[in-house]
Amino acid sequence: MTWPVVHLSRSFDHDVAAVSRIAGDPANLPAWAAGLSAGVRQEGGRWFADSPMGVVEVAFTGPVELGVLDHDVTLPDGTTVRNPFRVVANDQGSEAVFTLFRRDGVSEAEFAADADAVRSDLDRLAALLDERLPRTRQAPPVAVDHP
Repeated sequence: MTWPVVHLSRSFDHDVAAVSRIAGDPANLPAWAAGLSAGVRQEGGRWFADSPMGVVEVAFTGPVELGVLDHDVTLPDGTTVRNPFRVVANDQGSEAVFTLFRRDGVSEAEFAADADAVRSDLDRLAALLDERLPRTRQAPPVAVDHP
C-alpha cells in the first residue's frame, strides 16, 4: 500500500552545505519549523520539542551535511512519523524538497492545510537563510540609461 503524496519545493540562493548547516541543526527549528517551534531542547543527546500534540522527539537521519534532512518525529503515543526532506544543488544555489504523505485518516482539508504549513515553513527557512548567510548568487547588475 502507498499513500497519496505531494512534493513541496523551494529554491534558495544558498548552496547545499549552507542550507543543510542551518536547517539540519535542531536548535534552529524554532526559527523556521512552526510545528516544532516551541521548547526545543537537547536531553541526553536527543532532541525534543513541545508541539500541539505534546512533547515529541525529533531525530535527523542524515547524513545532514550531504543535504539529507530526512527526520523522524516520534509522537507522544510512540508513533514515528518519517519526513523525507532533501536539499539538492540547483546551479549555484539549492532546491529543498519536502515529501508530504497523506497518511491514513487524514482528510483532504487536513492534507491541504499540512501542505500550506510546509510551504510556510520553507518560506521562513528562506528568510532565515537570507538573514544569517550571504547569498551564493549575486543579483545581476542594474542597467542604467545614460542620456
